Amino acid sequence: MKEFQRKQLLERVNREAATVGAEIPDAIDVQGEEVDLREFVFEIKRRDTVPASERDRVEEAKRNLRRERRQRLQQIEDGEISYERGEFLAESIIGIDRALNALEQLRPVDLEQEATVQATADQKRWMRFLKQALGREDVSSSPGGGRGSGGGR
Repeated sequence: MKEFQRKQLLERVNREAATVGAEIPDAIDVQGEEVDLREFVFEIKRRDTVPASERDRVEEAKRNLRRERRQRLQQIEDGEISYERGEFLAESIIGIDRALNALEQLRPVDLEQEATVQATADQKRWMRFLKQALGREDVSSSPGGGRGSGGGR
């Protein structure tokens, strides 16, 4: 592969909008193992959130995809491959990036549960505050208290 071709491929895979319109590959060889990548991503995406039981599996998949991406990018950077092989690697890197983007957008279920717990706790604190504030106000408005005393009609 010629130097200008290598630079073009590297620029293409590192472009911010490289994944726009790109498709997730049906299958990809990751660390020597064939992975049905599109099926995996769509199976997980259908749920919209990642259940705790699947979180480890998803995190492992993301780690493996990142590792595979780095290895493929390194092959292009080294430039000791044919341009055709470089083209194939560049397309596969963009597909990996597309899959990673899809997986990164998923929300863990625990975050939703944590938000609900936090909202409930906030509501309880607010109610406690209001009760205390109203309780003090009642005490302070009694005879001999603070505000509201000393000036009857």
